[in-house]
Amino acid sequence: MRRRSLTLFLCGDVMLGRGVDQILDHPGDPALREACVRDARDYVGLAEAVNGPVPRPAGDRWPWGDALAVLEESSPGVRIVNLETSVTRSGDFWPGKAVHYRMNPANLSCLAVARPDVCALANNHVMDFGRRGLAETLDALTGAGFRAAGAGREIREARRPVVLTPDGGGRVLVFSCGMESSGVPASWAATADRSGVDLVPEPARIGTAEIAGRVRRAKGPGDLVVVSLHWGSNWGYHVSPAQRRFAHALVDAGVDVVHGHSSHHPRPVEVYRDRLVLYGCGDLIDDYEGIAGYERYRDDLRLLYLASLDADTGRLLGLTMIPMRARRLRLDRACDQDAEWLRSVLDQESRAFGAAVAHTPDGTLTLHPR
Repeated sequence: MRRRSLTLFLCGDVMLGRGVDQILDHPGDPALREACVRDARDYVGLAEAVNGPVPRPAGDRWPWGDALAVLEESSPGVRIVNLETSVTRSGDFWPGKAVHYRMNPANLSCLAVARPDVCALANNHVMDFGRRGLAETLDALTGAGFRAAGAGREIREARRPVVLTPDGGGRVLVFSCGMESSGVPASWAATADRSGVDLVPEPARIGTAEIAGRVRRAKGPGDLVVVSLHWGSNWGYHVSPAQRRFAHALVDAGVDVVHGHSSHHPRPVEVYRDRLVLYGCGDLIDDYEGIAGYERYRDDLRLLYLASLDADTGRLLGLTMIPMRARRLRLDRACDQDAEWLRSVLDQESRAFGAAVAHTPDGTLTLHPR
């Protein structure tokens, strides 16, 4: 019998707020309360200063740029994004936070062009505008036809996985959870009588057992499970032994893909027991152009992850990574030199995890066991 396969599109942080929101058709209130920037349009100016003019309005497809052609060509059966912004008109800035992201709900058509099947919300910006902002975010996404995981009006809703039935049969269950190491405040945790996100303890036996138990209870015969996990620091390639143990415990509990994010650049990749572990996907869409300080990480380079799984067993059949470069608040295909830089770094950093990264003639990167 011919083996069935399922391709998943995975990516890091999709931040359509702040400066990105200002170039879309319906820019929201640009007011900010950051130490140095008080107007979101200043982030557009920073990008223009280094890479040239950005059209205003730019249109819904502009931030995705060449990524949309890649998605059209690859036709993934499931598309999962970490939506790292509130979707609200609220002015309730969460106190004590240095940075707040929001996009106008009227600009959700910019998200729609990428056709995500699941928006992971358990991250450190979904509640930047308080619980009222979270309520509007949930309502706006639902009203626009998007399915979300990882946040809710109470803990049961926040913990509930999105259940997908892609073409070809079977189910894919997508969980979304976050950790304080990514900047999620402890006070954002959903409870039985309070809205919030699915916040799990930092890698430790109690946190592992809790989420592993949830996966085992939800997963049925033939189901595939993805855990989309917002964890870790913004910069650097280090993956702690505790994080690795946590990822392995998830796979041992029946998770087929660990979709890690929070870092501003890609982190190591691992295949554990034939299952894919992405420790950090890096950013995908944001307004960080022109911000200095971490140039050595080349956070202008981004990756689209296309994971092919055995649809019956969840075993990883192959991983293709498409290098992109952010310019003028838009994703362009990366040149060969930039793609090779990414390959070299990922290959070096993934060695300790038993993985090798190759650069193919068409400019894509592929994962191979060492």
